[in-house]
Amino acid sequence: MPTFTALTTLQSQSNAEALAEAMEDLTPEPTGIGTFEVEDGSGTWEVGGYFEGTPDIAGLALLAEIHGARPFAISELPDTDWVAHVKRELTPVVAGRFVVYGSHDADKVPDTCEPLLIEAAMAFGTGHHGTTKGCLEALDRLATQWDAEGTTPRAVADIGCGTAVLAMGAARIWDGATIIASDIDRVAVDVAEVNVVANDLNGRVTCLEATGLDHPTLEAAAPFDLIFANILKAPLIALAPDITARLTPGGCVILSGVLNEQADEVIEVYTQSGNSVVDRREIGEWTTTVMQKNVRKSV
Repeated sequence: MPTFTALTTLQSQSNAEALAEAMEDLTPEPTGIGTFEVEDGSGTWEVGGYFEGTPDIAGLALLAEIHGARPFAISELPDTDWVAHVKRELTPVVAGRFVVYGSHDADKVPDTCEPLLIEAAMAFGTGHHGTTKGCLEALDRLATQWDAEGTTPRAVADIGCGTAVLAMGAARIWDGATIIASDIDRVAVDVAEVNVVANDLNGRVTCLEATGLDHPTLEAAAPFDLIFANILKAPLIALAPDITARLTPGGCVILSGVLNEQADEVIEVYTQSGNSVVDRREIGEWTTTVMQKNVRKSV
């Protein structure tokens, strides 16, 4: 049976959420519905649904009219084995000392690297996206600097961890550190836990469900010497005070998930919160920034 997608956009978050809820009453019912803010600063929201079989075109048109959305764009997806496709497309990624790979490419991983196994079916956080690659490369540079200085982090947090690839990268090079990977999405946490075990890092990385840094385990482990925050512009800005408060003086935060044109705004917020830029790099359309919490000078 063919699979269809139905996508539309509108300018109100509340309307987008109401539209998504109303789509659940369609016949045939969507197999999945999502709402996403378009990260271009326009305030636009996208609502999409997946259907096993032809959707109710008239019903979708009526819902779009009621909720002030553009007409739905309806497309039939090709009958593709997506896991096989991903395996063909996702070749091992080198990011500094790290190589991110799927088990189908295990024979291509050199012995001289720090290997990070992420299965191809778990596409988010495989290292192919500029934000993940940028964060791993920033981690590699920071670790090299800290090693030269004789600095070893006590605690590391990966906020919005996805596959937990960044937390696992930290665990590969800092054996004695407390490392926590958290995500707001329970499914992501489950994926992270599977990846931690697959990489023989169980007991080294703690995975948990949390909104931002609001969790007793994160609170108990703070302050952190390093925090990864590879998410999106809006939550990065909202979390700036909390992230800064939970960094050790001189500790670093690696920020990504930010388009190049959004980077200055995010950096300004973190600067106002008490941090300074120590590294900033672009990969394609994405910027990764390392910022260090300022150390207060005694009078």
